[in-house]
Amino acid sequence: MCQQFADMYKQNGIKLPTETQDHKYLSRLQRSYPIHPEVFDRLYEDWSTLDKFQRTRGVLQYMAIVIHRLWNSENRDALIMPGSIPLDDSNVRNKSIHYLPQGWEPIIDNEIDGARSEPADIDGTDTRFGSVQAARRTARTIFMGSAPSTSNQMIRGIRINHVLLGSVQPGQSVAVFEDVLKRLRDRLHYLYAENDRLWFDTKPNLRREMESRKQKLSETNDVQPLLKDYVKRVFGSNHSFAGIHIFTPSIDVPDDYGIGPRLVVLPINQASYSKDANNQAFTAAEKILRFRGDQPRQKQNRLIFLAADYDVANRLRDNARTFLAWQSIISDINNEKLNLDLFQVKEAKRYKEATEKSLLQMVRETYKWLICPVEHIIKDKPEMVWEAVAVSSTAQSLIQEIEHRLKEEEWLIFEWSPIHLMNLLQRWYFKDGITEVSALKAWQDCCHYLYLPRLVRDDVYKNAINLGLHSQDFFGFASGKVDEKYLGFIFGGSASVILDESSLLISRDQAVAYQESLMTERTPIDDTENKDISSSGRKTTATVSTHEGENSSVNPITKSVVKKQFYGTVNLDPIKAKMDFANIVDEVVQQFTAKLGVEVRISVEIQANSSTGFDEALQRSVKENCHVLKFGNSEFEEN
Repeated sequence: MCQQFADMYKQNGIKLPTETQDHKYLSRLQRSYPIHPEVFDRLYEDWSTLDKFQRTRGVLQYMAIVIHRLWNSENRDALIMPGSIPLDDSNVRNKSIHYLPQGWEPIIDNEIDGARSEPADIDGTDTRFGSVQAARRTARTIFMGSAPSTSNQMIRGIRINHVLLGSVQPGQSVAVFEDVLKRLRDRLHYLYAENDRLWFDTKPNLRREMESRKQKLSETNDVQPLLKDYVKRVFGSNHSFAGIHIFTPSIDVPDDYGIGPRLVVLPINQASYSKDANNQAFTAAEKILRFRGDQPRQKQNRLIFLAADYDVANRLRDNARTFLAWQSIISDINNEKLNLDLFQVKEAKRYKEATEKSLLQMVRETYKWLICPVEHIIKDKPEMVWEAVAVSSTAQSLIQEIEHRLKEEEWLIFEWSPIHLMNLLQRWYFKDGITEVSALKAWQDCCHYLYLPRLVRDDVYKNAINLGLHSQDFFGFASGKVDEKYLGFIFGGSASVILDESSLLISRDQAVAYQESLMTERTPIDDTENKDISSSGRKTTATVSTHEGENSSVNPITKSVVKKQFYGTVNLDPIKAKMDFANIVDEVVQQFTAKLGVEVRISVEIQANSSTGFDEALQRSVKENCHVLKFGNSEFEEN
């Protein structure tokens, strides 16, 4: 049997104390049989340092009680090891804590070897551990190697390699005991760990404090604001979206054309995504898609959604609670509200940093489902479906990965060919005799309706128009139309398109016909120029002038006058001047500001008369406000 132990130690030499690799250790095993040498090392080196524990008689008494209990219980361990000590027996437990300070009994019952202890629960719920009693054996070994230590010691606890030495028997996997140590460190409240050392103490570790604070946190007031902040961090600021709205109510998601689409990140607590038919994410997304608050949403084709994975969401929320608990502990330490020793302070900071790192990574793993509403035309009626794809959590940039997937799925168009624009115009607008459509309306419709293409911004639309106008294969364009005449007509030439209410897209057939009509048109001056050619081949010019009141036998050549200035005045009702001025800006001023190269100046003239005169307080208040508002002139005068 001793040879089997020695062979096992050589096979796992890197994980065990160096002395086990010496051939002399086999001799120690044989001399100590049936007791493992590690039992004697712990009793002689650690327990004998306690007051009143007699080095020889104390060891003999203790081992007598242990061996008697093991014999009666028909224990089948290969050797009596530190992991074999039956601390659940009252006699063994009483003898074990007889020389220790007060407070160890409940710790042994709850965290080491009681019938309802955490190690017993771990062994009972995982067959890998339960088949070899890994949790209870390692907890007993840690107790035997660390209980006699005191807080005054510079180095506390027992090394992990000695824990394995006192627990593992031939035929058992060392890796199982390494795994169970991690489980114990996560669940036990009186177990401490630093570097490669472990020890029990009668003072609870910070984990219990953390768990207590964790339970008091509010989902709405604490967890959700934290997750919102950390989700925001992973996006950054360089993206193509007009806005990224994280956990935002529908009323606060703008319903506008914007400079790009809007990405709506659905709240984790009520809108996570799973592949089940009954999907919370689709329900929450549709509510935002259809309504802005209580009002119907118009620009539905500007919204795309991101949802959390259902299977990971609860883990993320728990991780967030853990981080907040550690954060509050660190805050109390800094504010001297929590009195801890140096080790506990270092431990709290280490746990906070590790939890924060885990939180950032888990946010990426959780928010992975890109959801997009799409409408298909079936029997001339649009039917909406929700489509979802997963984004990679390992990509360097989440927002770039989202844009990549949107482009890949053709849910968001970054470049558009004129042929696609022409097909769209022919399918939806150029039919039933209609040959032209407002260029602005076609763009706005793409923002409204889910069955139309979702363009990343209006530049993509304008670029498609500009490219299409270079040839005569697609459509024509006009900046306006007056009396059946297209103004600024372009068909087969370069252009810089400006979208406004008067700009038009013209079907190709109509553009061809209109261009031919322009070629055949003749003006009076054209006929004169054709006929008035001298014999020398030089053109002569006749100048005709008319004045008011003079009859002329020659019809004057009419020239259109280019008007370059506008001036207008209007009187406003002072009671509703604010509303009237807003209407003037919307209906008149914006007509000019929407045009490139137009300089607009607005002056406001205010005149107030009083038959009784203005008091000093009013004059002072008005003068101060006029000064703040940078009035050019503002004076009170005598009538």
